[in-house]
Amino acid sequence: MRTTDGFVPPSGWARHLLRELCESIQAGPSRHEEDRGRTGADDGVPLVLPRDLHGRRILIEDAAAVPTVSSDRAWRLGKYRLAEGDILVTRTGTVGRCAVVTGEHAGWLFHPNLVRLRLPGEFRRVSAAYLTAYLSATAAQEWIRTRTTGAVIPSLSIRTLGELPVLLPPVAEQEMIGATLAALDAKIQAHTEIARATGEYRGVLADALLSGVLPAEP
Repeated sequence: MRTTDGFVPPSGWARHLLRELCESIQAGPSRHEEDRGRTGADDGVPLVLPRDLHGRRILIEDAAAVPTVSSDRAWRLGKYRLAEGDILVTRTGTVGRCAVVTGEHAGWLFHPNLVRLRLPGEFRRVSAAYLTAYLSATAAQEWIRTRTTGAVIPSLSIRTLGELPVLLPPVAEQEMIGATLAALDAKIQAHTEIARATGEYRGVLADALLSGVLPAEP
């Protein structure tokens, strides 16, 4: 079937609006004054921030510095708890970065500048890994960019995000595509970590060599 823009999807593929594929599209709860200053050193439930979304994953650089919400308040915010397979998308600032939630961060809360996409629990038409890859692909990112508003702080409304057209292959093909791209993301992350560690080592070595603490060897 030819789409409105003239593109003909491969046989067995279909196009849906994002909101049609999700059980819910939810922004994070507003921060309260009582939450400010709380970190992983305090009791409570940790909070995913927009800056934690890297390479379609949630990566926490400093666990001790992760902001937390008190247990009492977190109990009242139960509907905002993350579950494995949820997808987070930034809706302000650097709009459109996304990450899939794994078991490691299930039960956490999420920042109000993030949107959580929750897929139906049963009889899913879409794989979380595939949808995360699709949202971060060039076409979807360009669609988001052209619909982002605000000159000072760019933002994207939940209603607008829900109108994003998603090209969907059969579930088995989604799983293969998602697994292939997730494996590449894992390799990218491994190489990024190697580059970071090598850069730190280079800095330490340069300081030692250039101060004469460590003699240069041929």
